[in-house]
Amino acid sequence: MSHETLLLTLSGLDRPGVTRQLFTALDDFPVTVDDVEQLVVRGRLVLSVLISVDDPHEGAPDTMLAAIRRAIRLVAADLDMEVATVIGAHEDNAHRRDRIHVTVLGSPLRPRAIAEVAQEIADRGGNIDRIRRIASYPVTAVVFESSGANATELRHALTAAVSRIGADIAVQEAGLDRRGQHLVVMDVDSTVIQDEVIDLLAQEAGVMDQVSLITERAMAGELDFSASLRARVALLAGLPETALDTVRQRVTLTPGARTLCRTLKHLGYRVCLVSGGFIEVVGPLAASLGVDDVRANTLEITDGVLTGRVLGDIVDRAGKRRALEHFASEYEIPMRRTIAIGDGANDIDMLEAAGLGVAFNGKAAARAAADASVSVPYLDSVLYLLGITREEIEGADAMTGFATPAPPI
Repeated sequence: MSHETLLLTLSGLDRPGVTRQLFTALDDFPVTVDDVEQLVVRGRLVLSVLISVDDPHEGAPDTMLAAIRRAIRLVAADLDMEVATVIGAHEDNAHRRDRIHVTVLGSPLRPRAIAEVAQEIADRGGNIDRIRRIASYPVTAVVFESSGANATELRHALTAAVSRIGADIAVQEAGLDRRGQHLVVMDVDSTVIQDEVIDLLAQEAGVMDQVSLITERAMAGELDFSASLRARVALLAGLPETALDTVRQRVTLTPGARTLCRTLKHLGYRVCLVSGGFIEVVGPLAASLGVDDVRANTLEITDGVLTGRVLGDIVDRAGKRRALEHFASEYEIPMRRTIAIGDGANDIDMLEAAGLGVAFNGKAAARAAADASVSVPYLDSVLYLLGITREEIEGADAMTGFATPAPPI
């Protein structure tokens, strides 16, 4: 029995029934379907089908191929579409290996960003199989589905080129690990909230200047985080416990924080907060966001007054990483399916340990340690780096009874 392959590509205005009509016509012939790809962009359809043709008449494969091509041309004419056929085409198995998703966020997204990303992929022997938009608000987000390039090499190249490209970028391997349960662990101060809780407490205690001096020494490397935290908390001695209520009310969520947590929970993610701040403030915040767990420092309070001491181990840079690993173990989620989000040097260890580390408006050290950076002020933009579309976000909002803000006109 003779055997040949034929690649058919149908293109034109989309309408109901195109796929059915094409495959109904093919069903009249002794063929098998090897591959199918269909894409609709702005109402225009491209449908490619790779078939194997088994001719029951040995020695006359051209007769069968010619008959199939005539039948497909009739279908195309009836649909007022264009058709191209290629004899002897083969399934491209190579492009199915080393699949990579490159997510690009822009506010706005400029043509240069697309060109630069495409060039970096090509320079590493990669091919772009598909580009699709997953969000237009509050940022524009597109995903390059590519193959043939090494994910680590491409990530390093694009990270180094971010300032030139003018967009935020994440590179991830596309595979089964994009499915299944994931864990997201987030820093709190200057990430989930716009404030630094220790500064809010210092303002209530009237010691903001002294606290700022200690913070500057820590930033200069003269004090590690634990020592600087203890020194700053010591200045809060005598502050009434009621000041914590005032601080809780003053905390301002980062735009998109509720949407991020709500969407992740709806989609089955585990979500935890880890903070170098204080459980007295972070705990109620975590409860209001509906997250699964939280780690933070505990202030010592005696007779309704802060003593100026911290109880137990300090949640510092290493402590945040330990918390990430603890949550992953508790929920039985592999570390490769963990996502850490933070902004400062205190977050570096967990950013490096996570399967995907995201620096949110991060300091230079955090950006250098992270796999991806987000420079827009919307925390829910991180969802797009995870491949979650705007439609999925709005669907989660609809399921939970929240109204999604309309994009600006």
